[in-house]
Amino acid sequence: MKYSGLLIIFFCFFFQKTFAQSPPQKLPEKTRILFLLDGSGSMLAKWENTYRITVAKKLLSDFVDSLRSDKNLELALRVYGHQYDRRLKRCDDTKLEAGFAANNHDRIISVLKKLEPKGTTPIAYALEQAAADFPEDDEARNIIIIITDGIEPCDGDPCAVSLALQRKGIFLKPFIIGIGMDKQFEDQFGCMGSFYDAAHVTEFRNALNMALFQSLGKTTVSVELLDIDKKPGETDVNVSFINHFTQTAAFEFVHYLDKNGIADTVEIDPVLSYDVIVNTIPPVKKYNVEIIAGQHNTIQIQSPQGSIRIAQPGHTEYQDGITVLVKRPNGGPILTNFALPGTEKLLVGKYDIECTTLPLTVFKNVEINQSQNKYLEIAQPGVVNFIATAKGIGSLYQIHENGTQTWIYNLDQELLGNTIAIQPGKYKVVFRSENAKGSKFTTINEFEIKPGSSINIRL
Repeated sequence: MKYSGLLIIFFCFFFQKTFAQSPPQKLPEKTRILFLLDGSGSMLAKWENTYRITVAKKLLSDFVDSLRSDKNLELALRVYGHQYDRRLKRCDDTKLEAGFAANNHDRIISVLKKLEPKGTTPIAYALEQAAADFPEDDEARNIIIIITDGIEPCDGDPCAVSLALQRKGIFLKPFIIGIGMDKQFEDQFGCMGSFYDAAHVTEFRNALNMALFQSLGKTTVSVELLDIDKKPGETDVNVSFINHFTQTAAFEFVHYLDKNGIADTVEIDPVLSYDVIVNTIPPVKKYNVEIIAGQHNTIQIQSPQGSIRIAQPGHTEYQDGITVLVKRPNGGPILTNFALPGTEKLLVGKYDIECTTLPLTVFKNVEINQSQNKYLEIAQPGVVNFIATAKGIGSLYQIHENGTQTWIYNLDQELLGNTIAIQPGKYKVVFRSENAKGSKFTTINEFEIKPGSSINIRL
């Protein structure tokens, strides 16, 4: 019984630890493809030696039939513009004719055989309704293939609808196959997703196959972070794959090089195009990267880095510590900050460094070189004790070598004593007691701070 009890405790602990683990990022095994088919009256137009709808029904039926063996693939069919005569201009004419289910290929093929085009082309509305066609399931990829021969005639905005639903995670970037359309329509559909111009019947067949391959082809990618010599030597930095359409994060990887200096390989979704961000300081970005499905992709991004280390003897004299601000040169924005003493990796280049000593310690145009650690040291501060016999208003000024002055600090007028860490240099304090009846009672004290010194100033 004792042995059994220990065994139970072991298994409870083991499974508790196992389920607490977060699984590595990977693509879901199941894929759902919804065909959004144009059934409007314009599909009765002649196309080569037949009609557009005839070609669409035949090729789509053959396509669906060829997918029977993939057990991790579910299909559905939504049609628009097929229920009402086009003279009625029904912009709500769409119906899910075959919902997602296993082995529903015959159902979809049967619907296609009976389909007769009639109405208008409410693409935006049909796309909006398609959002509810996908079951709620985080373990599946949702893909839409839109087949159309015309643009939106209603008041809808297909691009806005597509973007909104992608941002909600309803489906991935759609594929749009334009049947017998002019090339000029590509811009109107390109904002929705990946557009294929099927001007001819053979191109329509190829577009279906390309959309499928892009959806299902096992695809890997490695990111090579190039140093200043364009060699893939940088690593240990987070790399973000941002959905180019929605600008939401799709994948995050902390970059890794093996013992041979080879970048790690990860699986990625080839349906999307990405903005790849190497989160160095500052970040490096490569925009609208298209991934080729079914093969290994190598993405090279130049991101050479060095580092900077800043230290100060006696920095603990500053009660709130010292913050280091890293900026672009000549008044650029703050790129990062860290506490002193500290080290930070930076992209190779020049920076302005500000340290929140009193007064500020500023290093201009600090050059960071490849794989080098730039070391900067700040002079040790001194300590000044300002002692007043009554509360008052006081300001502290730095005196420069040319005799000019800069305000740097106001004393706390609620205290009789102010103890301040301050950098070596010449200063003056201007003070008037709150009880003094006139500006003429202002006092001025000049003093000098040496590294590590401590002085008292009586006000």
